[in-house]
Amino acid sequence: MNTLKNLQQYAGKRKILFPLSMITSAISALAGMAPFIFIWLIVKELFETGGVISPSGNINTYAWWTAGSAIGSVILYFATLMCSHLAAFRVESNLRREAMRKIVRMPLGFFDNNTSGRIRKIIDENAGITHGFLAHQMPDLAATILIPVVALVLIFAFDWQLGLACMIPVVASMILMMSMMGGKSQQFMKTYMTSLEEMNTEAVEYVRGIPVVKVFQQTIFSFKNFHKCIMNYNEMVIRYTLSWEKPMSAYTVAINSFIFVLAPAAILLIGNTGDFAGILLNFFLFVLVTPVFSQSIMRSMYLQQAFGQASEAIGRLDKLTGFNLIPVASNPKPVEKFDICFDKVFFSYPEAMQNAVDDVSFIIPQGKAVALVGASGSGKTTIARLVPRFWDANRGQVIIGGINVKDIDPKELMKHVSFVFQNTKLFKTTLLENIKYGNPDATIDEVDRAIDMAQCREIIDKQPLGLNTKIGTEGTYLSGGEQQRIVLARAILKNAPIVVLDEATAFADPENEHLIHQALAELTKGKTVLMIAHRLTSITDADNILVINKGKIAEQGTHKELINKQGIYNNMWNEYQQSVRWTIGKEAAHD
Repeated sequence: MNTLKNLQQYAGKRKILFPLSMITSAISALAGMAPFIFIWLIVKELFETGGVISPSGNINTYAWWTAGSAIGSVILYFATLMCSHLAAFRVESNLRREAMRKIVRMPLGFFDNNTSGRIRKIIDENAGITHGFLAHQMPDLAATILIPVVALVLIFAFDWQLGLACMIPVVASMILMMSMMGGKSQQFMKTYMTSLEEMNTEAVEYVRGIPVVKVFQQTIFSFKNFHKCIMNYNEMVIRYTLSWEKPMSAYTVAINSFIFVLAPAAILLIGNTGDFAGILLNFFLFVLVTPVFSQSIMRSMYLQQAFGQASEAIGRLDKLTGFNLIPVASNPKPVEKFDICFDKVFFSYPEAMQNAVDDVSFIIPQGKAVALVGASGSGKTTIARLVPRFWDANRGQVIIGGINVKDIDPKELMKHVSFVFQNTKLFKTTLLENIKYGNPDATIDEVDRAIDMAQCREIIDKQPLGLNTKIGTEGTYLSGGEQQRIVLARAILKNAPIVVLDEATAFADPENEHLIHQALAELTKGKTVLMIAHRLTSITDADNILVINKGKIAEQGTHKELINKQGIYNNMWNEYQQSVRWTIGKEAAHD
């Protein structure tokens, strides 16, 4: 019942359509039962008149009532479906809208743990599942309960002895169905939907990575995870289907065997009572009515299955959107200065066994640049992402301009911080619109200035439509370095006083790297900068360099100071220089 309440709250003003659809469904079901009674009355009158249709008889009347009740049942059921579909569409659209409203308010770290394929699958398909349940299965609930009760009253009212006989296979089939629809079915539904999510996620990742896969000729290897998900799903469904083979066969035999019990019972009653006409007439009615139980049992099975799916769908939507939102201070404080301070900061990812950031303290004075270096997985990116509140620190404080970032309105925080990551993101729209995401109100002169500062004028000039050139599908594709420069133009146009750079030149070729460094120099001029870089030559001019090891600050100082310490940074620098010389030597050898 909680599932129904949860779904109804998304129906808005159309909530009244749910009970209305169930009422019309119940009346439709009763109207659908009426022809059986009228047909029985027609046969009864034929028995009484010896098969002669009298002009003054009621047969014509009964025939018209039979046709009218059948047509009325169809019309009422159409009204039922119209009401249920209108309500279901509203619920589905509101579910999607509410889910997306919550998603856009999630901390940016949420998207590290949830792929776009998984998010799309959970929102789109689970909302669709609730639509199917509300539009088709839920209106049948009233009829599924009401029809067996009416049929039971009818058969026992006409002949309780034949009624007992025809109930034997019905009861047996109900027991079989209940055993099949037990806890195993609910557990399967959870496993089934989880498997669909995994397949969808792997499919999206595989399709997106096809260009890389083909370049490195790793088709079979990269397809392995996707293929494994498909085969696991296939094995699970086959195993579950086979487990239904014998019970379902037994159910089918039982529910359709009522005639084999009913006929001998009728013969015995005729022999004992001698009432051939009366018992035969009741036998005819029971043959018409008893299959109603079969339909009701099957409806109840589909209803329970659909209800289980809808419950699981709502649960998964709630779990996805139940991620802790960024707390917003009741009295947010304005930011007037832009120095950054980490004060004894601790942070661990959800369900992680150890801290990703462990007692980290440092200061970036306004207008200065601090670089983070260290091995992969040391915690550099995590530290950088605590500034724009991808996550909130578990202990300690991240402070901007003397104010804890938790006391700054998230919108204002985002306004003051620009961040550029190694994985660039351009939207499938024009270059102009992509750049203006940094400042939608910017003038064309401001856009042109950002383009020149980001060293991407030649990218624009070589496009047939210039800034109106579309990116992606049905448009132009840019190289990784070109995309990075467009993203830098976007960040320059935003002109935020704090800049976070995470491996901004990681995948750039030498030519683009040089241009990107020029763009970065423009972007960071006079700004408070926190940067991460594996290419140590790009941070030698940083005001302070922090060497991160296992979430802690192992060393810090300027480039020259750290070299003189002969510690971790010095070893990293020597290894980096050797790798550069090795690369040059190898290329020269090939030449």
